[in-house]
Parts: sequence; structure tokens; C-alpha cells
Amino acid sequence: MNRSGFDSFLERIQQATGISSQADLAAALKITRSAITQARRKNAIPDKWILALYKRFGLNPEWVETGNGPTYIGRNDTQTSPFKRIPKVRARLCAGGGSFETGSEIEGYFAFQRDWLRRKGHINHMVLMDIFGNSMAPEMRDGDTVLIDESQKDILAGAIFAVGVDDTIMVKRVEKHPSRLVLLSDNKDYAPIYLESGETDSTRIIGKVVWVCREFR
Repeated sequence: MNRSGFDSFLERIQQATGISSQADLAAALKITRSAITQARRKNAIPDKWILALYKRFGLNPEWVETGNGPTYIGRNDTQTSPFKRIPKVRARLCAGGGSFETGSEIEGYFAFQRDWLRRKGHINHMVLMDIFGNSMAPEMRDGDTVLIDESQKDILAGAIFAVGVDDTIMVKRVEKHPSRLVLLSDNKDYAPIYLESGETDSTRIIGKVVWVCREFR
């Protein structure tokens, strides 16, 4: 594939998914921006990218690579559908001080109305995850499922975010102070977590929690 072919690939992905930059593409594929630079230099699209785009957006692998064939396969989630299927991943957000699980495997899709999603945030950057623990009770409880907009990373006072600290993924209210971040639990039995400036290098804001679902048992 020549250079123009790689550029065409990038343009197709942007049009089909709403991804607007190489940084967004890197985030969607869970790779570094340098990996995109290397692929562009080699004029090649890695197979794992094609698979990831199929799993995340339902994009036809042949269309991704060549532009031929239908844009989507194996799903009824075209741009004209009133519903958007949001992936639920197997990562569990730790709302407490206990164990955690991480992973990006998709275990299923859940349909939401597109108009409703657009009111919540960026429709192509949504993901569902389960809550583990009770540090955010009563607002969020163990076993709840939350909808996260990974495009919303700017810290807003009082908002709830999925936050990665080293290898732990937590859901907390986040406050930004001049020299540190403070992770707050709704459950007063849990003390605030203070991340000083030197510790914030290993901290990443995954996205804002925009909705929570609770299954009665």
C-alpha cells in the first residue's frame, strides 16, 4: 500500500467513526501515537488495527484496508440507524480499596439511542464497564454498570471519572488542586486519595462517567 493508501485509510476511519485526529485513533486502538507514525512510514496497516476497528466499530476489514465493500458487517449499526451499539468491556472499575481487574476484551454490545448519546457526549467514544466495590455508594453500588465517555477528560468539579493509577482503574470524583489531584469517594467510610504532583505522571483520566445502570437482584 502506498502513502496515499495509508492517508485514504485514515480518512475513511475518520469519516466512519467520528475520530478526528491521530491522537483519537491511537486512543481508540489503545496504541501510542508513535505506532501510527511508524505505520505511516512503512505504508502498511497492521492486521491488529483492522481487527480492533472491527471489534470496536463493526467496520468491514476489507473496507478498512481497501475501501471496497460495505462499511459495516455483522451488525445493524449503520450511521442511518437510530441506535448505536456501545461495547461493554471486561475491565471492572474499582470503587473501593480492594482488588481490580483490567482488560480491553469486549464481552458484548448494548444498544442506545443515538440522539440520547449525543446529549451525553461523543457518541464514538463511549464504553460500558462494571463497578466493583462500594466506595461510591449510594450513588453507585457494587455490580452497577456505568457508561463512560472517553473523550471527556477535562476535570470538572463534582463530576465522576474513571481514573487509572498505575495498574488500578478506579471510579471517583476528582478535584484538581494546584499541586495535586484528589480522588473522592461518596462513601464517607473511604478517605480521600491524594496524588501529589510527582505521582500524577502515573495517573490518567480514562473518561467521564455519564450514566449508571443498576440491575435489581
